[in-house]
Amino acid sequence: MNEFLLEYYNNITFTVEFLAAVTGLSLYKKYKFTVAKFFIWFLVYLTICDFIGSYVRYINNNGILSFLKGTILEKNYWWSTLFWKIGAILFFIFYYRKILKTKVFRDIIKYSGIVFLIISVTHILMNWNLFFSRFFPIISIMGAVIIFMCTAFYFFEVLQTDKILTFYKSINFYISAAIFIWWLIITPIVFYDVYGENRDIVYIHLRRHIYLFANILMYLTFTFALIWCKPEND
Repeated sequence: MNEFLLEYYNNITFTVEFLAAVTGLSLYKKYKFTVAKFFIWFLVYLTICDFIGSYVRYINNNGILSFLKGTILEKNYWWSTLFWKIGAILFFIFYYRKILKTKVFRDIIKYSGIVFLIISVTHILMNWNLFFSRFFPIISIMGAVIIFMCTAFYFFEVLQTDKILTFYKSINFYISAAIFIWWLIITPIVFYDVYGENRDIVYIHLRRHIYLFANILMYLTFTFALIWCKPEND
C-alpha cells in the first residue's frame, strides 16, 4: 500500500483536485449569485496550476522536457511558491473579505495581506537563487497565520449570529474547516524540511504521505460541501 501511494501520489492528488473542480463547475448555476462562485473558479485555478506544475515529471528519463535538466527550472519550487503559497493566500484574503461582515476583521485581513505580499516579494528577490531550489519557511508560516486569522474571524462571526443554528448547511463553514485543518497539519512540516534537503528518504516518504492524506481530506470536503450545501445569499 505504501509503495502504491508513493508511486501514484501525483495522480491521486490531481484526481481529488480535479473532482472538486468539476463538481464545482457542474453546480456553478447553483452558486452563480453567491460569493461561492469565486471559490469554484479558485478550484479550477488550482487544478490548472497543479497540472502545469507537473511538467517536472517530463524532465527525467529523456522526457519531452529533458532540455530543462540542469537549469533553474528543473524543480518546480518556484511555481508552487507562486501559485499556492502566495496565490492561494491572496485568494483567501479576497474571499474572506467578501464573506466577513465585521469591518475591523476585513481591514485586519486586508492590511495583513499587503504586508504578506510585500514581505514575500522582498524575500524572494533577496534570495533569488534559492527561489528555484527550495520553499521559504517565512512565506509558509506567514501564509498559515493569515489562514488561521481568516478562519478564526469567520468562526467567531458564526458564533455571534443565528448562523450557528444552520452552520452545517454553509459551504463557507466546510471551506473554513477544511483549509484550517490542512494548514494545521502541513505547517509544522516546514520546520523539518531540512531533512528533505539532506535527502532523508524516510522523511521524504513520510512528508508525501502527510501531504497526500491532507490533500484527499481537503478536496473531498470541498466536493462534499459543493454537493450538500445550499447557496447562501452573502
